[in-house]
Amino acid sequence: MAPEGPLVVGVDSSTQSTKALVVDAATGEVVARGQAPHQVSEGPARESDPEQWWGALCEALAQCGPVARDAAAVSVSGQQHGLVTLDAAGRPVRPALLWNDVRSAPQRDRLVEELGGPEAWAERIGSVPAPAFTITKWAWLRENEPEAAAAVSAVRLPHDYLTERLTGRGTSDRGDSSGTGWWSAATGAYDEELLRHVGLSPALLPEVLAPGETAGAVRGGLGELPLAPGALVAPGTGDNMAAALGLGLRPGQPVISLGTSGTVYAVARRGPADPTGTVAGFADALGDWLPLACTLNCTLAVDRIAALLGRDREAVETGGEAVCLPFLDGERTPNLPYASGLLHGLRHDTTPGQVLQAAYDGAVFALLAALDRVLEGETADGATADGETAHGAAPPVLLIGGGARGTAWRETVRRLSGRPVQVPHAAELVALGAAAQAAGVLTGEDPAAVARRWGTDHGPAYEPVARDEAAWERLSTTLAGAGGLLGGA
Repeated sequence: MAPEGPLVVGVDSSTQSTKALVVDAATGEVVARGQAPHQVSEGPARESDPEQWWGALCEALAQCGPVARDAAAVSVSGQQHGLVTLDAAGRPVRPALLWNDVRSAPQRDRLVEELGGPEAWAERIGSVPAPAFTITKWAWLRENEPEAAAAVSAVRLPHDYLTERLTGRGTSDRGDSSGTGWWSAATGAYDEELLRHVGLSPALLPEVLAPGETAGAVRGGLGELPLAPGALVAPGTGDNMAAALGLGLRPGQPVISLGTSGTVYAVARRGPADPTGTVAGFADALGDWLPLACTLNCTLAVDRIAALLGRDREAVETGGEAVCLPFLDGERTPNLPYASGLLHGLRHDTTPGQVLQAAYDGAVFALLAALDRVLEGETADGATADGETAHGAAPPVLLIGGGARGTAWRETVRRLSGRPVQVPHAAELVALGAAAQAAGVLTGEDPAAVARRWGTDHGPAYEPVARDEAAWERLSTTLAGAGGLLGGA
């Protein structure tokens, strides 16, 4: 069938690949898609050449075929936090430092201490920076590669870099900028005192556009790019913000993303300031906030436990009193960077299936404990501080990511949360969110309303079950009493 409305392009430039979707703005139908891989260095240095992101974007769009040239607008979402350094000619000075390059941990610790401690940072920019944050990577670069830092004429985030290649104009958005550590969602501006402290001129940073502004238009002369010159270019945003757009989230609607790492977030009307650092007080791509927490051990950790037990990942069994905290890679939430996995409470009659279920419980427990903090105090759209509406029903948890298709994951979330759960059919939510933003600049609509019109959150719904208080108590007690076995922050 022919598309009903104008076509738009949504791009997801992630750590490992670039995905491009050509979407009918009227219906949300994906009419074409393409994907091209990225190369990432191995070892402690997690780096990528930004030029390959551009090549992957061109290739992914080429795979979409002729309809890509018919698109009237485009938006690029990208992996958050990455440090892209450009010279005076706009070429990369060195490979980009990616979000998962944590060599800047010592610089992070010094910055937090030098500028008043965690509480001061939380109040100032909305978050306590982690080594993922861009400001810590810039401090690392100045300390370890001063010649490269001196050659920098522009600093960009990954999505900024691709948007600028499209338009020729250096821009960013409030959502992605809120993960840098030098932009404050509370003031809507760069913190110039912080920038002076780390030796970075504001003149080297992109203009942060307001929601709904246009970054420009696709410029001519980009022969390898299969987009029409003159197509509108939206501001773009970070990947988590784009996923929120792709779901059409309303304030107070909780999301759990189950991947290699786990993520929980919700749109909020007011910015959080969590001095523990558990919740990052990000801005969203509209005018609100996106408080977010992340765990390191999720689907991959549970799959590893299943492999050790010689069981299929779905082969769980109920019962027993075993507790498993699957913190195989250390953990970020709770903040236990030196932890390893912990198994407690074995009995003669404990079965392998019960141990595997305990691993699911441990991973989901960490996510739900973080979600409680994300939702703390949020009362928008009729939701109370504990997440219930004025009619007494908690909004469903939207379960997304690779693990969302697994029965064991879904049922564990239901049992430990006591909430209803919904699993959206739509995949590629980051690219769909970017497409919704592109449709918004084209039509003047709210991008989240566009996504709701497209029905991106539609999918099977599961009624709540009574929360397993006994399991929750076992997990809480074990975590609190593990002490030196798990290591400190």
